[in-house]
Amino acid sequence: MKQVVQALKDGRIQVLDVPPPALGKGMILVQNHYSLISPGTEGSTIRVAKKSLIGKAKERPQQVKQVMDVLKQQGPVQTYRAVRKKLDAYSPLGYSSAGEVVEIAPDVKGFSVNDLVACGGVEYANHAEIVAVPQNLCVKLPPYADLKKASYNTLGAIALQGVRQADLKIGEACVVIGLGMVGQLTSIMLRASGIKVIGIDIDSEVVSIAREHCTDLAFTRNEPALERKIYDFTKTIGADAVIITAATKSLDPINFAGRILRKKGRVVVVGDIPTGFDREPFYKKEIDVRMSCSYGPGRYDPNYEEKGMDYPVGYVRWTEKRNMEAFQELINSGKIDIDYLTTHVFDLEDAARAYDLILKKGEPFLGILFKYTAERGELRRKIGTRQSQAVGKINMAFIGAGSYAMNSLFPNIPKDPDVVLKGVMDISGTHAKTVADKYGFEFCTSDEDDIFDNEGINTVYIATRHDSHAEYVIKSLKAGKHVAVEKPLCLRESELEDIRKTYDSMSKGKNPPFVMVGFNRRFSQLTAILKEHFGKGPMAMMYRINSGYIPPDSWIQDKDIGGGRILGEVCHFVDLLSFLNESFPEYVFANVMSSPENMDDTVSINLKFRNGSIGTISYFSNGSQSLFKEYIEVYKTGLTGIMRNFKELEIFGNGKKVKKKLLSQDKGQRKMLKVFIGAIKEGKQSPIEFEDIYSTTKTTFKIIESIRTKKAIHIT
Repeated sequence: MKQVVQALKDGRIQVLDVPPPALGKGMILVQNHYSLISPGTEGSTIRVAKKSLIGKAKERPQQVKQVMDVLKQQGPVQTYRAVRKKLDAYSPLGYSSAGEVVEIAPDVKGFSVNDLVACGGVEYANHAEIVAVPQNLCVKLPPYADLKKASYNTLGAIALQGVRQADLKIGEACVVIGLGMVGQLTSIMLRASGIKVIGIDIDSEVVSIAREHCTDLAFTRNEPALERKIYDFTKTIGADAVIITAATKSLDPINFAGRILRKKGRVVVVGDIPTGFDREPFYKKEIDVRMSCSYGPGRYDPNYEEKGMDYPVGYVRWTEKRNMEAFQELINSGKIDIDYLTTHVFDLEDAARAYDLILKKGEPFLGILFKYTAERGELRRKIGTRQSQAVGKINMAFIGAGSYAMNSLFPNIPKDPDVVLKGVMDISGTHAKTVADKYGFEFCTSDEDDIFDNEGINTVYIATRHDSHAEYVIKSLKAGKHVAVEKPLCLRESELEDIRKTYDSMSKGKNPPFVMVGFNRRFSQLTAILKEHFGKGPMAMMYRINSGYIPPDSWIQDKDIGGGRILGEVCHFVDLLSFLNESFPEYVFANVMSSPENMDDTVSINLKFRNGSIGTISYFSNGSQSLFKEYIEVYKTGLTGIMRNFKELEIFGNGKKVKKKLLSQDKGQRKMLKVFIGAIKEGKQSPIEFEDIYSTTKTTFKIIESIRTKKAIHIT
């Protein structure tokens, strides 16, 4: 399918042939007929992307701080990779569209194939021929709906939420500051509600349009005696509310709002403006300042947007979906007319010309739409990106192309003539295309069958979200393919046993496939030095992880998707301690620090190993981020080893001191991929034996059981 993307590196707009998005749980696949460009949001994104690196840094100081934090913690190599990943990636544009349903996930209710729908959402309702949209960001339309008007869906919901926040009554007066598309839509709906509307903008052209179509009065900001004219229009009362839809770094909009409002009036901030207002008018008038959160309640809530959980109407009358539905009803009933807003319609192939119009402002514009062909063809999920190569010993495919894969896996794939990069699959066709082009895969796809059914692929690396790991591991083994999977191996003990059964059954054949989990820390060069000096157990070990806070609404904390941080990350540290003393855990006892958010991510874990070794894992999410993340101490018969963040190692004992310091943090990803590929080439067993993987994974489940029961748990 065709999709509009840009690269942050240079801001260049391209129309690429990419795989359509995969149809996940709770999703609806829609063939777009129209999508709407948001001149403010998208124009700003492109302007920043076209700036130099220094210009980009000035625009986004918070991201610069994040880069500096990575540099401090992980060193220049990882920092460079993280920055390059952002700069080189294809970034989709657009977040408001309308079209026709072509496919529905089994768990979606209330929609059918061929339904007309309006869609919303960043990363969902993109400028693309096919989009995948969660059911709570998709609105069913009547068969007679005008899809051109329906494509204003997202901006209409944003405007409507601002109107709701203003809480105006019939006959009251509202000033709308900023008469771009959101301002025009806001004014249209205010007038339809019986509100007197005054529009203000710095652009005389949009003021004239507003005066003709959607306001009672409209002025440029530099209009002489503007405050007096507003007071005269409101019979000296002042405005009952001001809705600010402008985007500016100036304090003028909010300070001006304070001067023209009546006592106990309301300011609703919809646009991106600073709010460091002058205190006096707000104090004397007791003005209420309200923020309007995008499309409405439900926005930024993964349970609502991604999982499809609705808010009870008796408690939350207007959610973002109900705002979208209300906006579409206003259009379809003829109660509002937005025809005049559409000033330009472009074919998708002319995307660069459409954005040039926004950036160069060579002619007046408001609503700019992309129009898509109405023909429905077969969805081609597999896109060739380079000529097929001769088959090697390792014909490799990746499932998952997210941040971790791009930062730590793809750059570390060995440059080896025996390694052929066949395909990469991701639920986002754009991400898959980014990776395929950058790293030289033969094809990209959004369909897992293109990987598992491909007899030319003998090796699969899985780097998806955690809830899919078990399923993909089992499918890889049953397809006879060697498989490496990022931690954790699975999220449930039943899945662990299913993997074990599948592995055991496949191991009985000739040239059986093997499983490896991405426990990369055991492959770090500092780990190798530490292990060389200490040999086998018994030994005493202490592992402190200053893990940092992850909010409860992150997918990582979600028990169904990420599994939580014990399953998702503590498995790393169990594996490393087991590797160091060459023994499996026999008993575990864990204590968790209670938190208001009920997250088990500040925890102390005591392990007793079969060979007599002991280990403590202190996994703390409540520490200072100025302290480095990982610290290890190991003690054994007069020897002590200390490792700091996989950059520094000191070993004390036997009358001498060993000290090793690396320029960049080395957590072992490069070595891990090298030995994984080497094992396949040479016909050896997995670099991490299955029993090690099984023991570590089972131990993490027993840690959770110990927290729940407050007892020491025996690990069989």
